[in-house]
Amino acid sequence: MFTGLIKEKGKISHLSKNSQGVRLTCQVSAGFLEQIAIGDSIAVDGACLTCVAKRGREFVVDIMPETFKRTNLRYQHIGNTVNIEPALSAAGRFEGHFVTGHIDAQSQLLDKKKLGNAEILTFSCPQGHEGEIIAQGSVAVNGVSLTVVSCDEERFTVSLIPHSRDKTNLGQLKEGDWVNIETDILGKYIKAQTGIERRRHV
Repeated sequence: MFTGLIKEKGKISHLSKNSQGVRLTCQVSAGFLEQIAIGDSIAVDGACLTCVAKRGREFVVDIMPETFKRTNLRYQHIGNTVNIEPALSAAGRFEGHFVTGHIDAQSQLLDKKKLGNAEILTFSCPQGHEGEIIAQGSVAVNGVSLTVVSCDEERFTVSLIPHSRDKTNLGQLKEGDWVNIETDILGKYIKAQTGIERRRHV
């Protein structure tokens, strides 16, 4: 479980692919890995992965084919910046919103503009997830917990404060870039339960 509050911007230092999957190595700041043990869950651009090795300032994760296919990790290259968040500690302070690290879909950045000190980002609304993204609700974009400003069936908009822009990779996005989307888990359960109730009364 995660919160969507990014603790680190990492840089991809190695990426190897074979028929079994992908192994990704990420470099982080000095001291960051002191809180990460081999076997721990760690979110990379919002995708929950497992740390399988670490050395110096680098950690290694394995990405299975299904995760690679369902996330924007398939577009990553050496030198790219990714958002990093360790798993939430039961004794830790909870902020943001409940983020599982299970990516629902990918969305494309359609528009980016400034409004005062904020940056307004508009993304395509992922098909099949209608009703899971609502105005003033929560959504995780590349693992970042954000509030939805507005939405319709085709697009949704979020607003970045300077801190979120500078401390995550969202500020580096260009129109056409793909991002990982995780919709609000509470909304998904309500949507699923509502569907069950409707089928019972048909």
